[in-house]
Amino acid sequence: MESMTPISCPTTPRWNQDRPFLTGRFHQETRASSKFADSKRFTLDSSSSGVEQAIGCYDTPVQELIVIDDLLSALVGIEGRYISIKRFHGKEDSIAFLVDPSMDLALQELAKRVFPLCEYYLLIDQFVESSSQFKNGLVNHAFAAALRALLLDYQAMVAQLEHQFRLGRLSIQGLWFYCQPMMGSMRALAAVVQQASTKHFVGSGVLNLLQSQAKAMAGDNSVRSLLEKMTECASNAYLSILERWVYEGIIDDPYGEFFIAENRSLKKESLSQDSTAKYWSQRYSLKDTIPGFLANIAATILTTGKYLNVMRECGHNVQVPISERSKLTIFGSNHHYLECIKAAHEFASIELVNLIKDKYDLIGRLRSIKHYLLLDQGDFLVHFMDIAREELNKKVHEISVEKLQSLLDLALRTTAAAADPRHEELTCCVDRASLLTTLGMHKDPDSNSIEDPMSITGLETFSLSYKVQWPLSIVISKKALSKYQLIFRFLFHCKHVERQLCGAWQIHQGIRSMNSKGTAIPRSSLLCRSMLKFISSLLHYLTFEVLEPNWHVMHDRLQSTRSVDEVIQHHDYFLDKCLRGCLLLLPDVLKKMEKLKSVCLQYAAATQWLISSSIDINSQSHPQKTMIRDTTVTESIFNFEREFNSELQSLGPVLSKGSQAEPYLTHLSQWILGVSKE
Repeated sequence: MESMTPISCPTTPRWNQDRPFLTGRFHQETRASSKFADSKRFTLDSSSSGVEQAIGCYDTPVQELIVIDDLLSALVGIEGRYISIKRFHGKEDSIAFLVDPSMDLALQELAKRVFPLCEYYLLIDQFVESSSQFKNGLVNHAFAAALRALLLDYQAMVAQLEHQFRLGRLSIQGLWFYCQPMMGSMRALAAVVQQASTKHFVGSGVLNLLQSQAKAMAGDNSVRSLLEKMTECASNAYLSILERWVYEGIIDDPYGEFFIAENRSLKKESLSQDSTAKYWSQRYSLKDTIPGFLANIAATILTTGKYLNVMRECGHNVQVPISERSKLTIFGSNHHYLECIKAAHEFASIELVNLIKDKYDLIGRLRSIKHYLLLDQGDFLVHFMDIAREELNKKVHEISVEKLQSLLDLALRTTAAAADPRHEELTCCVDRASLLTTLGMHKDPDSNSIEDPMSITGLETFSLSYKVQWPLSIVISKKALSKYQLIFRFLFHCKHVERQLCGAWQIHQGIRSMNSKGTAIPRSSLLCRSMLKFISSLLHYLTFEVLEPNWHVMHDRLQSTRSVDEVIQHHDYFLDKCLRGCLLLLPDVLKKMEKLKSVCLQYAAATQWLISSSIDINSQSHPQKTMIRDTTVTESIFNFEREFNSELQSLGPVLSKGSQAEPYLTHLSQWILGVSKE
């Protein structure tokens, strides 16, 4: 994933290290490193001053009192006189409590039963201290706070036991009995904190761990309730981040715990430049760690905040009304938080769609693009092709885009397009490659011929572009515009071929009054008419069989959309269907069409010479010269006719083969080849 917003956490104050007695671990650490601890060994030699006697020297009742006193200290993580704490450092740090081996065996066994609770307390207490550091995030802070409150209850229990001990009312069996209720809860919490510490869980990881542990304790109602309570406490901070996102569209996530990542390097302006339209799909994205209770609705949460963000970047400080907000909570059979999120999503979706449709007139903008890039209103194009003919006939590297732009502006101002206030959004652009090359279809697998860029003219590479501002650029992105441009280039070139053939037809019509009997003119006239029928049928198919029906389907669907993602989906579907219907995704068919158009253009360019030669032949009186020239003209027309008919006939099997996967090719076949529907 691309660079996300860096997370900077405040550092832990230095006094936390400089003054260890202010932390919770000083009891063990200072005791372990003290001279007393180093010199204290369980020994039977009581004559040495300053050295504790081994507990075995005392009677059993006295040993019991000493053991109880040590156990009360061990329960809060402090070593006693005859109970010590040993730490094992390795792959996973662990703790063990040891007793003086001279202790009465029965007392040893009873003491060892209490040791797990002491270990659980130490694990939890150390987790509370370490998780309270800033870098561990809000969820760990909240979880540690809940554990701290639990440990206060635990310490209160130990204080009450100590009070009973001071009154002489507590035996070691009684101590074991009173510790029982806390054992299961502390064991479960210790397992959670140990796993969270080992795997360095933060945010969603901690919540998922707590939830899975609560489910695993389904058989123990009290422990399960405690773990659910801990999950609720730990998730409060997480849900506050979630609330700001779904209600205001703001990520307030100081420690990077939220499951939605923001890529600030992607700006909204990139939609009009980036052909992959990354902004909408990657500006905000889902991380891998998603809380289990939000997994099924994560996509909805993501889009809710995205919609609110779009409106805010439009200058509309829109957020879910206070009256419609509700505190998000996890637990409860009614899953109230799901309803809150869905309500917020519904509000954001409808607000943004209405904003784009009403204020920014999405439908009107799409209709304007249809007028110009899909040649719905072609009067400006006819005028433009007339006045820009000379410039468009130049090689690509010789064309002046600025001159074409000025000619386009002139054509727009002097035709019906002048009434459209959006005509000023149109701009000219000239590609450096032919349509087949742009689509990656130019390379012929049966030959080594590669397109010569110096031979391409502006007529093959000219295109229109359209300036689209935010937020409409979400729907009409650079990626979508490039699809419009591909369709425009194909239509524009077809129009050019049609105009050239119309010019050739007019030449034929201009000599109808002359006696053309015995010349090749009648055959040339039939060929010209066949070519015109082909290109007119192709244009009719593209316009009335592909573009218009698909446009109306999209238009009707957009009327009932309730989210911008639906709008984008319908618009992309329309463009993809048009690309396929216009043959731009079918290499075999498109190559045949381009070849047929090429033959038509070559014939149209030679028409003037063919007709004038035929007329000259008819008026000359030298039989030998007349025969030679007549043979040349007739052969040229035959060659054009043969090549055109051959390409047209070879188109039939290609369309027939493709129509099995693409049924609309049957309509194209009917229009162009006159094939009757079986």
